[in-house]
Amino acid sequence: MEEKRQFLCGVVEGFYGRPWSMDQRKVLFQWMQRWGLNTYLYGPKDDLKHRLLWREVYSPEEESQLRTLIIEAQSRGLRFVYALSPGQDIVFSSSCDLTLLKRKLRQVSDLGCQAFAILFDDIDHSMCQADSEAFASFAHAQVTVTNEIYRFLGEPPVFLFCPTEYCGSLCSPSVSKSPYLQTVGEDLLPDITVIWTGSKVISRKLSVDCLAEVESVLQRPPLIWDNLHANDYDSRRLFLGPFKGREPQLRSHLRGLLLNPNCEFEANYIPLHTLGSWYRAGKEEVKDEECEYCPDRALSAALRDWMEELNQPLQAGRQCTKTEQRVSAPSTRCKTPDRSECSSTFRGSSAVAKLPVFPLNSGSPPSSPTRSRGEREGREGEKRRPNQPGQPGGQHPPGSRQGAPAGGGGGGRGQKAQGRGSCAGKGTLSESQVRLLVGLHYLPHEHGASAQKLLQDLTWLKTNCHLVGAGSKKAPPQKADEWRGRASRFLCLCEDIAQLHYSVVSGANRAVLYDLYPYVWDLRNTALVAKAFICWLDGRVQSDASTLGSWRNCFHWCGKTTGADLLGVDSEPWVFKGGVSGEVQMLLPIGSSSELFTHPPPLFPTSRLYNVRPYHSKDKVELYRMVRQLHLRTQGGQESSTAHPDIIGDRCLGPCLALCPEYSFILEDELGVCGCVLGILDVRSFAKRCQASWIPAMRDKYPPKAGNTHANTQDLIQLMEEDQGEYPDSLLYHFPSQLRLDALPELVDVSVSRTLLTALLTALKANGSQGVFCEVQPTDRQRLEFLTKLGFLEILRGEARSREGVVLGRLL
Repeated sequence: MEEKRQFLCGVVEGFYGRPWSMDQRKVLFQWMQRWGLNTYLYGPKDDLKHRLLWREVYSPEEESQLRTLIIEAQSRGLRFVYALSPGQDIVFSSSCDLTLLKRKLRQVSDLGCQAFAILFDDIDHSMCQADSEAFASFAHAQVTVTNEIYRFLGEPPVFLFCPTEYCGSLCSPSVSKSPYLQTVGEDLLPDITVIWTGSKVISRKLSVDCLAEVESVLQRPPLIWDNLHANDYDSRRLFLGPFKGREPQLRSHLRGLLLNPNCEFEANYIPLHTLGSWYRAGKEEVKDEECEYCPDRALSAALRDWMEELNQPLQAGRQCTKTEQRVSAPSTRCKTPDRSECSSTFRGSSAVAKLPVFPLNSGSPPSSPTRSRGEREGREGEKRRPNQPGQPGGQHPPGSRQGAPAGGGGGGRGQKAQGRGSCAGKGTLSESQVRLLVGLHYLPHEHGASAQKLLQDLTWLKTNCHLVGAGSKKAPPQKADEWRGRASRFLCLCEDIAQLHYSVVSGANRAVLYDLYPYVWDLRNTALVAKAFICWLDGRVQSDASTLGSWRNCFHWCGKTTGADLLGVDSEPWVFKGGVSGEVQMLLPIGSSSELFTHPPPLFPTSRLYNVRPYHSKDKVELYRMVRQLHLRTQGGQESSTAHPDIIGDRCLGPCLALCPEYSFILEDELGVCGCVLGILDVRSFAKRCQASWIPAMRDKYPPKAGNTHANTQDLIQLMEEDQGEYPDSLLYHFPSQLRLDALPELVDVSVSRTLLTALLTALKANGSQGVFCEVQPTDRQRLEFLTKLGFLEILRGEARSREGVVLGRLL
C-alpha cells in the first residue's frame, strides 16, 4: 500500500533517437539518488525490442544487461519501470499477440522488474477488421488488453497506461467530451495509472485547474509524462533551463511526474537537478519561503554543482582521470540537422541521425592558445588592431574588439604566428560562460536573459539601420552614436558566443563536448553572420529609397517569447524550428534560406577563433599576399622572380576591392586574415565602371614598354577584360549580382566558409539583389559541390558563351 501511495518522481528515457548507453544510465541513477528522485522509466523509442520488434524476447546478453540495470536502480533506491509499446501493429483480438506480450513482460519480470507500463502513444486510431468485430471501440480494445496484462503480472503496485489521447490537444472533441477518455476512465482497472502530458504534448504550464478536468474524466489522478526538456523534435534546440511552470500544489492531484529530457545525456544535469529541488520542496513539512520552490534559485544551485562536473577531465567514455573513479557513461551522440519533420508525436518526433565519434583525444586540428575566459580587453602584449575611421568616440569598429581577431593589414600569417601554437592544455569554463550557455539554450517556450538580449538588440539595430545607412538623410549625431553603442554591445555578445564555442571545444570534459558541440557550433556560426551583418550595416546599407522590399520589417519578435509564440498562442514548440539560432537567422535578410544555416557539424571540431567582417582598405596587402599564395599552390610551382607581385591580386581581387569594396568580406582567425569573398551588386554597372576606370588604371600600372622587367604583364589587360566578359541579359535579369570565390579558404571546419559566403549574400539581399551567380571551372569539383550544397544551381555552361566556366546561380 505504501508503494501505491508514493509520489513517483524521476526520469523517462522515452525520446526518439539513439538510446542512452548502459553506463550512462548508471550515472543517471547516481544523479537521481543524490537529488532525491525515485523512479526511472525505460522506454526509448528507438530501442527495437521496446517498440518495433516488441514481440521478440531479449537475448541472453541483453537479459544480462537489463538485469544489471534493474539491480543497479534498485540498489540506489530507485523504482525501475519497464515500458513496452506494442500499439503500432498489435492485433488486440489475437490470442497469439496477447501470448507474445505476456511472454515478453514475464521475461522482464523474471529479471527482477516489479513495475511496468504499456504505451499506446503515437499510433493510428484505426483498427483492423478482426479488432473492429471484437471490440466496440479502439479505447475498449486497449483497455481490455491492458487489464488482462495487469492481472497476469499479479497486479503490481506500479502499472502505467499511456493512452493514444495523452494530452488535451489530441482529445476529440475535448477532454471532458472525449469518448476515448471516458472509456478509459470507466473500464480501466482503478489501480492502473494513466499517463498524461498536459494541455499540449509540450505544456508550457501545468496547474491544478488544468488537471482537474482530466482527473475527473479518468476517475483517478494521472501521472505526468513531462516533455518540458524534450528536444527530439528539433536538431537545433537544446534545453538547459530549470524545471519550471509546474505549480508545487500539483503533487496532491497527481500520481507522479516523470521528466522526459534532452536526447543528449550530458545536457540533463540542470533539468534533473532542478526537478529534484522541486520534488524536495513539495515534501517539506514546514511551508516557509525558503522551502518553496524557486526556479531561479534552483538554477543557481544546479549551476554551482554543474561547474564542478563540467571542468572534470572526463573523456568521451566519462572515465575520470582523478583518483575517485566514477561510473563511466559514454557520451557519443552528435546531432545532425537531418531529422524528419514529423510534428504530431508523443515526446516529439523522428529518429535522429548521428555523426560518427570524432577522435578528439589525438589528431585533432590545431587549437588556439588558451585565453582567460570573459576576456574583453585583449591579451597582454598582443598588437592592438587599428580602429576603423569614422567610428564615434574612438570606438573599435564593429567586430574588431581588442583581443579578438579583427584583422588589420600588414604582417603575414607567419609573422603573427610567432609565439602562438596549439592549445597547450585544457580550458576551463567560467561560471559566466555556463550562464551564457544556459541562457542561449533555455526552455522551449522561454528564452534566457542572454538570448533575449541578443534578439532584442538585433531587432532594434536592423529596424534602425537607417540612422547609419549610406546615402540616407543625416540622422542626429546622438542617434547614430546610440546605434553604434548598441551595436558594440551586440558584437561583444556575439564574441562571447564565439569564446564559449572555443571553451567548450578546448575544455577538459570531452563527454560534455560530444553532446553540446553541435549546438554551440551552430549558434557560433549564426552569430558570426549576424555580427558581420551588423558591422556591414554601418555606412553600407542603402537608404530607405532603395528596393529593399520588406526585409527590415520582417519577424519583429523580441522579449521573453519565442518564435513559435508569434505563430499561435497555443502552438507547440516544433512549429518554429531552430531555437535562438533559428530566430537570429530569420531576422537576417536571407533568413528563409535554411540551406545556408543548417548543415552537419564537422567531424573534427577545432577551437580556433574565427571572425567574419567587412573589408577594410588596410586588408589589401594581406589579401594580395594570400591570393598569390593560393594561386601558386594550385599551379604547383614557384613564383617567377620576374613576375610583378600584384599581378594575381590585381586580376582576382583588384576590381572588386577598388570599385565595390562594400561587398567584400574578410575571414580571419587569431593569426590574421585567412580568406575573403567578393561580391558585385550590379554586374552591368560594374562592367561599365571597370572599362571606364579600372582597365585604364591597369594600363598605366603595366605599360607596354619594351624594357618592362615583369614577364607576362602584357597579357594582364586582355585577361582582365575577359574576366569582365559579357553575360546574357536572360542571366542578369534574374541574377543581377555576382560573387567571386578566388580567396575562399580551405578549412577543417568548412562551415566557416559557408558563414563567410552567407554574410555576403545577406549584404547583397539587404541592398536589393534578387539573385546572384558565380562562375566556376568545371574541373573544380570541390567548389562546385560546395556551392550546390548552398542552393546554387547550374544555369549556364561554357559552350553557351565564349568562356569555359560553369555558371551557378541562386535566387535571394
